[in-house]
Amino acid sequence: MDLGHRVEVLSGPPDPQLDADIPVHRVPSLDLYNPADPFRLPKLHELKRMANLYEWLNVSTMGFPEPFLFGFQAYHFLQQNGHRYDVIHDNQSLSYGLWALSRRWPTLATIHHPITVDRKIAVRAERYFWRKLKQLRWYSFIHMQKRVARTLSRILTVSQCAREDIRNDFGIPRERFRIVPNGINTAIFHPRPDVPRENNRIIVTNSADTPLKGLAYLLEAVAALRSRRPVQLVVIGQPKPNGPIERLVRKLDLADHVTFTGRISDAAFVRQYARASMAVVPSVYEGFGLPAGEAMACGVPVITTTGGALPEVVGDAGILVPPRDSAALVAAIEDLLDHPDKAAAMGQQGYQRVQAHFTWQRAAEKTIAVYREVIDDHRRP
Repeated sequence: MDLGHRVEVLSGPPDPQLDADIPVHRVPSLDLYNPADPFRLPKLHELKRMANLYEWLNVSTMGFPEPFLFGFQAYHFLQQNGHRYDVIHDNQSLSYGLWALSRRWPTLATIHHPITVDRKIAVRAERYFWRKLKQLRWYSFIHMQKRVARTLSRILTVSQCAREDIRNDFGIPRERFRIVPNGINTAIFHPRPDVPRENNRIIVTNSADTPLKGLAYLLEAVAALRSRRPVQLVVIGQPKPNGPIERLVRKLDLADHVTFTGRISDAAFVRQYARASMAVVPSVYEGFGLPAGEAMACGVPVITTTGGALPEVVGDAGILVPPRDSAALVAAIEDLLDHPDKAAAMGQQGYQRVQAHFTWQRAAEKTIAVYREVIDDHRRP
């Protein structure tokens, strides 16, 4: 909007956190993933609506119907209101409803990274065959996403790595892609020189029980370090009760060395960054790596893996180690703890890199250029 364009958002749950002057249109939903009442039993009158019945039956059989249903609801909304908009920008629902809309309006989609990678890692992480089948059922929407993505004239993605992986897994020609790196909200994530850093304090932002995020390897590294240093790991997130991460913390006897914050405010989040000696991003794969960028924006030295696009984000402003390698994490963490001057210089390098390459201003300018391409494509006979 600051660049002279009007933006409206069509959203399912959870509600997006947007500025007050951006209109948000919420589509109907049973909201079965609401943390306040997860997997609730719908009332009978709710199930009289066909979309609600479809949603409940799919969730009850371990599916994930939200991408399909969101597209269905978006199609009906835009049938009535589409004349108000010049372009439709989908954020990776890639539903059949989007395909139908693209036949009438200029339409593009952002694919942050190929969900096929999530599926592969999730299936591999399960020990039992029936659990592998459960994961395959959950990710069954990917077939729809592949089919719809192939029909769009332009696809935005956030890195060269993501582009190549999406191109290979989805079968989309390279020339349809445009790379627009994610923006970092530097109004929120910025250095706090008034907050002193604490020695031996490590921070990680993590969907704790998601194998893709690699937290288990960092926990193993902390376990190896604790006999030599009084390390403390702060995890911005919360694991599932008695899930794999909680069990690993108990197995490694790390209760005194690991703190899970749960959900915290942005102000508290930035304060946690300011207190940390370093941030570690142990992901097996990232299509971009927002936690690395946010840490860099706060002037925190970063250790991350070479998984996916993380090297594109960090560049030479951080330490890169192989994914799934606890020993390499140990060596990198000790290197920064032993050389505080190096850590401070790295934090400053990361801050400068974000300011040069990953602001929302730059992301918005590049996105607008792609909108113009899509509108021109649509107008051609």
